[in-house]
Amino acid sequence: MNALAELLGEKGHLVLDGAMGTQLFEAGLVAGDAPEGWNLDRPDDITAIHRAYVAAGSDIILTNSFGGTSFRLKLHGLDDRVREVNAAAARNARAAADEADRRVLVAGSMGPTGELLEPLGHLTPAEVEDGFAAQAEGLAEGGVDILWLETLSALNVLEAGVRGVRKVTDLPIVTTMSYDTAGRTMMGVTGTAQGEMIAALGLDAAGANCGATISDTEAAVALIRQACGDIPVVSKANAGIPVWHGAELHYDGTPDVLAAHAVRVRDAGASLIGACCGSGPEHIEMIAKVLSGELPVPDIEAPLHLSTSKPAPQRDRRRRRSRS
Repeated sequence: MNALAELLGEKGHLVLDGAMGTQLFEAGLVAGDAPEGWNLDRPDDITAIHRAYVAAGSDIILTNSFGGTSFRLKLHGLDDRVREVNAAAARNARAAADEADRRVLVAGSMGPTGELLEPLGHLTPAEVEDGFAAQAEGLAEGGVDILWLETLSALNVLEAGVRGVRKVTDLPIVTTMSYDTAGRTMMGVTGTAQGEMIAALGLDAAGANCGATISDTEAAVALIRQACGDIPVVSKANAGIPVWHGAELHYDGTPDVLAAHAVRVRDAGASLIGACCGSGPEHIEMIAKVLSGELPVPDIEAPLHLSTSKPAPQRDRRRRRSRS
């Protein structure tokens, strides 16, 4: 039994972390800079963010490597340092996890390539496999417990990414997709289609993250749960909807809103629950305390609306690229 299955078996549900990008911007990251570069240049700041999520109650923390493939790092002149950047990201998270007085797992965040596969784009499946394989090697070297492919929108990318990871490691694999376009992913994937594919691939867990609205994520989680058999399901919704206040982007989902959402997705069958863009340790702390029964469930009704075909505003670093 792998580390993820063991800890989930012990606790019944696991609390994930929240946004990384949101916290990086609060710490001084400038739009256009590489968040992953901080793993090398400001490792103490990255570990501090992870440490705050552990203190809030996270059982799994995700590395600061969302854009850690060569496809994304080349935008910042770091594509020749893929292994170094990702190994550093893993070590930074590992340091916070290993300080805890309980077992905390580290998941290696692996975001989308930012490019389309042929025939819609120029990337080939083999190139996607190689890109994810190279990132997975660095994350595994740095000590992650899980490889976590997130915010994906196309099933062919998901499948190629999983093949790439499996070329280089036998660590557990989790995948999540972003439902941000009329209840589907940007590439038209439904929760049912995702659930059926992950069941066929035999993944260790899968689900939904980011997305346009909390409602979209909840609907996708329910469909994935129905289609994926006994595979554990993940929910990592944004902290509500982003709203501009002057020159700053704020999310309208309070900790109470996300905690009520966490209970709903747990009741719908999700067992790995956290938050995504716009969230922080305060959201995770409320989620953890409500799911454990330490605090009552907030009296907040489920939102009724699903997204339209018009995408929501883009998010923080995951405002730029997603995942956080």
